[in-house]
Amino acid sequence: MSEIQSQIQPQYLTAALYKFVALPDYVALQAPIYAACEAHQIKGTILLAAEGINGTIAGLPENIHKVLHFLRTSAAFEGKFSNLEHKESFADEHPFYRMKVKLKKEIVTMGVPSVNPNNTVGTYVKPEDWNALISDPDVILLDTRNDYEVHIGTFKGAVDPKTTTFREFPKYVANNLDKAKHKKVAMFCTGGIRCEKASSYMLEQGFDEVYHLQGGILKYLETVPEAESLWQGECFVFDQRVAVKHGLEVGEYDQCYACRMPLSPSELQSSQYTPGISCPHCYDKTSEEKRAALTERQKQVILANQRGETHIGEKQKK
Repeated sequence: MSEIQSQIQPQYLTAALYKFVALPDYVALQAPIYAACEAHQIKGTILLAAEGINGTIAGLPENIHKVLHFLRTSAAFEGKFSNLEHKESFADEHPFYRMKVKLKKEIVTMGVPSVNPNNTVGTYVKPEDWNALISDPDVILLDTRNDYEVHIGTFKGAVDPKTTTFREFPKYVANNLDKAKHKKVAMFCTGGIRCEKASSYMLEQGFDEVYHLQGGILKYLETVPEAESLWQGECFVFDQRVAVKHGLEVGEYDQCYACRMPLSPSELQSSQYTPGISCPHCYDKTSEEKRAALTERQKQVILANQRGETHIGEKQKK
């Protein structure tokens, strides 16, 4: 790589990964995974549960690939992550502040113990085949993400279940879908994990033809040319980039620290938006006590920046 290219190339590589795989000894995997990430200056969050692994990590490209190689080849994991897939994107600033490896009951929480994608799962659809599927008039297209994610972007013609958490998805299905009427169901989510688990649930409920986007929206935006895309808007991501566009370029949205809602450029210009304190979504819902605490915290962020430091938890600017 030339000197000019190295100056242009973003410094940090972000890798989003997950795999449903039986991990009865998942507790014992926490320490070696955390140690490997720390040894290579990797930051982010990895979740471990009996049903598998899920996470997003970031760091220097060579270090990310060393950690991924460790996960795929270490004898400690008995080959269970040997075919672990991941999606890459780059950022000019580090999208995370620390490294966490958490133990959970589920790597994506639905709250239905009987659902296990390791036993049954819907049909994977590659990004290049997705447009043809969702253009079929007999297909009902479901966005399995939360309402604030859907708000900034979704696929053309998709149904928004208006859920605030993934736990609400089973109730939505019970109240709105009919296996006798909805013969073909296609689902999608950010990286593929929620819709994969949702497809397992749908099959358990007796739906016959259930499809889900392999690799999620992120893989679609990376793979499908914008001129051919049926995606509208931006895709919310759970790190400091806030949202990404086609080609996984950083989007135009920022985020309100107070309520975590993604904010459009026009919302950032609102008189109700004060960085770190309020936005149009929470301006009239924040108590005076919380507003005072947020104001003090924002003051500390500004002071830290003046000292050339990063305040813990500060929202980094794009």
